[in-house]
Amino acid sequence: MKFIRKIIQPPTEKEEVFYGELKKLLGFRPKNISYYEKAFTHSSIKIMDQNGMPINYERLEFLGDAMLGSIIAAFLFKMAPDGDEGYLTQMRSKIVSRKQLNSLGLELNLIRFVKSSIASNRIGQNIHGNIFEALVGAIYLDRGYGYCDKFIQKKVIDRFIDLPALENKIASYKGLIIEWCQKTKKTLNFETYEDSGNETIRHYSVRLKINGKIVAKGRATSKKKAEEIASRRIYFIYQNDIIKNS
Repeated sequence: MKFIRKIIQPPTEKEEVFYGELKKLLGFRPKNISYYEKAFTHSSIKIMDQNGMPINYERLEFLGDAMLGSIIAAFLFKMAPDGDEGYLTQMRSKIVSRKQLNSLGLELNLIRFVKSSIASNRIGQNIHGNIFEALVGAIYLDRGYGYCDKFIQKKVIDRFIDLPALENKIASYKGLIIEWCQKTKKTLNFETYEDSGNETIRHYSVRLKINGKIVAKGRATSKKKAEEIASRRIYFIYQNDIIKNS
């Protein structure tokens, strides 16, 4: 019988730095570093595993989104015992909004870990929130629900969640404007079109019409964001009437 000795290569200096920075970020020792490496791999790298499956953060992002939503839901269920389903759903949406997650990922500087063939300033702002969700997914696979819960408690709940303040925070200006127009019998129309100009990143512009008249415009790197910008401008134009009819 032949015995084959498996030679384990020592970690490179780069791998040791990544492990140290990750441990500092997480607040605990990661066991399976490969989950975290995948969480910070952008799809532009175009690498596959031995089964031909792409290696990137997208599946982990899906898992992390679900874990984050469930942990925040459990927190709200406990902290707002009088809140009905509508209230709990609205509050959860405010806490895990794309804007909030992007801000969190940006503050944690997660982009420094990302491996991508695209320059970080060309990927788009949503990369920050996407990577944060992927990181949550990696924590769940590596250490389980308890560690995931503690990480979200420390990085999200303890630092950002103020229920009274969130109650007064507008989660979606677009949704608010649509509701106001429905209540006041106004016609609302979003005219959205691609408007990249000379820029390398795709942009969209939107004209927001009320009763057939253009009252606000918005421009951003996604249709949804452009519509939200235009809706926010509408809100401040008609703020008193919107509040009165809310």
